[in-house]
Amino acid sequence: HDSIALVSSFALAGLAGYQVVWGVAPALHSPLMAVTNAISGMTAVGGMLLLSHGASGSGSIIPDSPSHWMGAIATMLSFINISGGFLITAKMLDLFKRENDPDDFFEYYMLPAGVMLAGLFASAVGNVGELSNVSGSVGIASAVCCIAAIAGLANQETARTGNMLGVTGVAFGLAATTADMSLAGASAPVFEQAALLAGAGSGIGAVLASGVGPTELPQTVAAFHSLVGIAAMAGAAGEYFGNAGALDSGTLVSIYLATFIGGVTATGSMVAFGKLAGLLKPKALSLPGRDQLNLGMLGLCIAGLASFIDPSLFAGVAHMGPEELRAGSLALVAGVSGLLGLHLTASIGGADMPVVITVLNSYSGWALCAEGFMLGNPLLAQVGALIGFSGAILTWIMCEAMGRDIVSVILGGAGTVAPVAIEGAAEFQGEAITCNIDGTVDKLMEANNIIIVPGYGLAVAQAQFAVADIVKKLKAMGKNVRFGIHPVAGRMPGQLNVLLAEASVPYDVVFEMEEINDDFESTDLTLVIGASDTVSSAAEDDPNCSIYGMPVLRVWKSKNVIVMKRKLGSTGYAGMENPILFKDNTEVLLGDAHDTCETIRSRLTDM
Repeated sequence: HDSIALVSSFALAGLAGYQVVWGVAPALHSPLMAVTNAISGMTAVGGMLLLSHGASGSGSIIPDSPSHWMGAIATMLSFINISGGFLITAKMLDLFKRENDPDDFFEYYMLPAGVMLAGLFASAVGNVGELSNVSGSVGIASAVCCIAAIAGLANQETARTGNMLGVTGVAFGLAATTADMSLAGASAPVFEQAALLAGAGSGIGAVLASGVGPTELPQTVAAFHSLVGIAAMAGAAGEYFGNAGALDSGTLVSIYLATFIGGVTATGSMVAFGKLAGLLKPKALSLPGRDQLNLGMLGLCIAGLASFIDPSLFAGVAHMGPEELRAGSLALVAGVSGLLGLHLTASIGGADMPVVITVLNSYSGWALCAEGFMLGNPLLAQVGALIGFSGAILTWIMCEAMGRDIVSVILGGAGTVAPVAIEGAAEFQGEAITCNIDGTVDKLMEANNIIIVPGYGLAVAQAQFAVADIVKKLKAMGKNVRFGIHPVAGRMPGQLNVLLAEASVPYDVVFEMEEINDDFESTDLTLVIGASDTVSSAAEDDPNCSIYGMPVLRVWKSKNVIVMKRKLGSTGYAGMENPILFKDNTEVLLGDAHDTCETIRSRLTDM
């Protein structure tokens, strides 16, 4: 009956998560990933429970058993994720706040939350009601708040409330866990140990979050994903070491899956961090027999699962005792899944990192889910389903926006084909026409309807503040100026929206691709800053192009187009020059985007 109830709560939470995630505004996809990443730090629940079950009774706050050590690792890493994740989310959402927005009165949220926690405390200390029932009720409130947190990201006006509900949900979950620790007979030193680990982890997370801006956001989220993966692995190992020989088949499967998913998430996130931070080359790794390597590693993990569940299957092959064989199988999956995650992510090029980040976000949720089934904890199963479906939906949205096959992405094949010239691909006649800053300013002054299309180059050049001032000056002249954002502009979903919000660009002039694409024909001038493939006409015109079929912003339909580039000859993922550069209505403004935009701003100020 407990298993059926657990599956039921998992399914219901998954359905609820599926519904609310679709309602999240595309501009808030980056905060969505940050807040779900923070919530995935609920792996702390498993670590805290291990602290209460894994202690040998010595009364020391120093871990004194393998299970206890694993619990300590999981707890500390999880709190780094929780603290850092929520602080980064709050920083991002504060960027969307405008002077005319109504005040937030988050202190009033403390009243019902305080009543809930006071009731839990009264039950634990004063024996008011059945503690297990009260703890379960607080756990339900935790799951509801986490679902409501994502629902709050439906628009910029309610997004900060959503983040606060996420914080409240995690706080309820951790409070309910302390009650469960008490029910399990945890001593005072165990609570002291949990408090020390939580404090240290939260402090580290806060320090890490303090130096993160919109440009560093993608690699930071990837780094935090790796912590969730390691915490899930530690929690699974601790559960096995603390109960070896007394685990049923269902729990053994959950332990193995939590280790497998955690391993793939941990190393995959590390590679993604390295590529996004520029520490690793963005080029896709293309080893001979790539797919066979992946299948071989997956086959090893499946064989290890069979051995882990029923060691007698391999008793004649490996002369080891049942528990020794199980321990070896767990070590095998930890190592092989780590290699698999490394190879899968390394086999994807830097241009596909927006999709990789969403896949890893989903993986962190499924790792949490597996831990929930492992512990028989409905809260972890519910929250894990919420995050897993959230990441999966974002992955699907990103794949559609990039013209990628979602199965290929999951299997590490999205970026492995090197961009080369394809026989039969369109060849461009003529030369790109260049212009100077004076000519650009003249066209801006002549135009009445202007659309600005930013790309990752804007983020790299840190030109958002100059662009925001340019827009302000042009609008003061009575011109209609808007931004058009491609879903995968930047290195993670919604990164360009956050970047523009940092520069105080009003979000009512920032439009998604499907909202603005039909307006280019009536646009006098389109200014493309640091974007390439997302505005390439080859995606619609050239069937032999590698990005053919990818939805793009049709900037070439404007009366005039100015494309800012560092130099001619540089290519995007397609491995070819953007055809719009050779169109009669397009001019190229060469130079660093930051310096160019600063000069344009200065010229407009002098007018």
